[in-house]
Amino acid sequence: MEANMMGSWEIGFGSVTGAGVEHLRLILISTGLAIAAAVPAGILITRRGFRDFSGLILGVANIGQSVPSIAILAVFMGILGIGAKTAIFALWLYALLPIVRNTATGIEEVDPNIIEAATGMGMTSRQILLQIELPLAFPVMFAGMRTAAVINVGTAALGAFIGAGGFGTFIITGIPLSRERMILVGAILTAVLAVLMDWILGKIEDRLVVSTARA
Repeated sequence: MEANMMGSWEIGFGSVTGAGVEHLRLILISTGLAIAAAVPAGILITRRGFRDFSGLILGVANIGQSVPSIAILAVFMGILGIGAKTAIFALWLYALLPIVRNTATGIEEVDPNIIEAATGMGMTSRQILLQIELPLAFPVMFAGMRTAAVINVGTAALGAFIGAGGFGTFIITGIPLSRERMILVGAILTAVLAVLMDWILGKIEDRLVVSTARA
């Protein structure tokens, strides 16, 4: 009896661990790719000569926020097929806006007097961007990354509907079987991961704010 119970526990633990790894993989890859695309885009719309394109870039980045995530999955499932690739693309699209917006906001909030002083010292635009604007703007930029990552924790659960795995697997498996506990496990694990990630990234953000204030 004890052996059977232990075996059931091991299977359950293995399923949870495997789903957790899949869920984290979806979040980390999609958010990482979003950072790689959104930070340069956010910088671009703060540069002289490109400000006129800010509406266009923000409009494209807003697609993920304005269109329901399940609709994005459905559309690109027909193009990219089922599996993690489609889920990662949808999550990438969903994470763009907060990162682009916060990158631009953070840079624009840098004190103009600091920029003027740096220019007077002979620093080039590139040096000012890399050595002054980005370091000072990074706490605001990181807040956007934090928002994107936490949003993607919940959205990634929908990836299970197209075979991408993750904690959503428990939900879509439990619904047709009318297994309320399985559905609850998937929902609770997703919520716990979102809260945990928000807490960890919040602690990092607090440290960044303190470091920037001291600088």
